[in-house]
Amino acid sequence: MLQDTQVIRYYQNLTDGMVDLWHRGRRYDEIQSYMDGYLACLRYSNTLEPYLIHHLEEEAWSFLRDPSNFALTQLQTEPDYY
Repeated sequence: MLQDTQVIRYYQNLTDGMVDLWHRGRRYDEIQSYMDGYLACLRYSNTLEPYLIHHLEEEAWSFLRDPSNFALTQLQTEPDYY
């Protein structure tokens, strides 16, 4: 579980980008490449401690492997009673 606020922000940004790519029709391997590049940039920039990036990577992989994160949600409409 992520607890550092800055790491949580990076996680949210990463996962939002992954879902956005999925909705644009990108394949799994392209989303994985995006995630790998995002994490590589964090490592290269020394923005976070390496152990925090490792935790972020573990959580991102869990997110990527869960198919429910990429399911299209159906909008529920209210019944028309008029």
